[in-house]
Amino acid sequence: MLLADPSALDTGNTTWLLVSSALVLLMTPGLAFFYGGLNRSKSVLNMMMMSFSCIGLVSVLWLIYGFSFAFGTNSSSGANEIIGSFTQYLGNKTFVGEMWLSTGIPTYVVLAFQMMFAVITVALISGSISDRTKFSGWLVFAFGWFTIVYVPVAHWVWGGGFIATKIGALDFAGGTAVHINAGSAALGLALVLGRRVGWPKESFKPHNVPFVALGAGLLWFGWFGFNAGSELTADNLTALAFVNTQVATAAGFLGWIIVEWVRKNGRPTMVGGSSGAVAGLVAITPACAYIAPYAAVLLGLVAGGVCAMAVSVKYKLGFDDSLDVVGVHFTGGWIGSLWIGLFGSGAISSYVKHNGLFYGGGVGALWRQALASAIVSVFSFGVAYLLGTLINKTIGLRTSREVEVEGIDVAEHAESAYEFSPAAGGGGAGAFALAGVGAPKSEAPKSGAPKPAVPGPAAEPDPESEKVAG
Repeated sequence: MLLADPSALDTGNTTWLLVSSALVLLMTPGLAFFYGGLNRSKSVLNMMMMSFSCIGLVSVLWLIYGFSFAFGTNSSSGANEIIGSFTQYLGNKTFVGEMWLSTGIPTYVVLAFQMMFAVITVALISGSISDRTKFSGWLVFAFGWFTIVYVPVAHWVWGGGFIATKIGALDFAGGTAVHINAGSAALGLALVLGRRVGWPKESFKPHNVPFVALGAGLLWFGWFGFNAGSELTADNLTALAFVNTQVATAAGFLGWIIVEWVRKNGRPTMVGGSSGAVAGLVAITPACAYIAPYAAVLLGLVAGGVCAMAVSVKYKLGFDDSLDVVGVHFTGGWIGSLWIGLFGSGAISSYVKHNGLFYGGGVGALWRQALASAIVSVFSFGVAYLLGTLINKTIGLRTSREVEVEGIDVAEHAESAYEFSPAAGGGGAGAFALAGVGAPKSEAPKSGAPKPAVPGPAAEPDPESEKVAG
């Protein structure tokens, strides 16, 4: 089908946003590897499935109604501050030939780009509830939270809603709409589900550190589309956002391992460095087009260091945020949002209407950023807690104790991440069984067969304390 007005199409901007959309999509599989590696081996597939399922579920919901509710503009007067249009971009309509505002980019490309943001925002929440969540309950929660929370918040921040127009807070690529939003929901769900069996007395170590590093690398790569792509067009602010993303992430890596260096007697870890890079990425997201590169470096250092210390708060307060979504995304999102109020400059970006504190603007911008972040925090936490409680008391959100101890992958998905069967022989017994780990009780020996030697009385192993390969 020919474009209604071919001359309106800007091929350069369109190409850039298509590439950015693909980069942002790659972040969700990257998140699956990152979270999967941090998880235990017996529940890694469930963890990865929660990320991949968001690609399936949220993509369809975004096309049907999400984009219209978040970015539609033809609602009645006043209602547009809360929600977008209920009709403008519904999934039963087509927009071939329609351009988005004055960008020269087809509306479908903008729809696709924002779709990827919605996908990963929902997926981020899953890290706080690993090891103990029913997959069916997760899907129902993802549907409800996307509809009730993400779509309205995206409108408040980016679609012409009250956070942008009334409060005047800034969020270039998702500090409030993505990271604070998901981090608050993660805390709410973690409180609903309660602690994992054995936590915090037992050690829940990452089962695959190379997965963690691979996931962090994919996130780092895809985040250039996340941040620099949020300008939509390819211009000077795009370049600034790209550079700031790189240096803040690098500084976040350094900030985290510096803390580890001090706290672990000079022994920085790959998991820590990867987590620091993610903390830097989170923090620079809202501010990447509003601050100078030197301020981005400072932001990364602060975010990496503070998040490294924030992940221990859960032990002091007693909530089980499995993979530190609160410590990294909620904390990092708040730091990045407030950083705009400190270092935001109208000389750098025309979007900045109120200079930050260190650029002569006083505390006005800082107050706006704090207010917007607080509103999103309270709203997302409250809805997530109520929604999680409702699901848990109806269809069930938490698995049984037995399933959690034995491994949620087999119970929920009828498969396991690793095959430990021997290459030959062994009568089909897996390596765990051959090693005597989790082996079923042996049958009574046949008549005349020698009885196995028993070295002495031994107590039955406690399944909760058995930790094999993570």
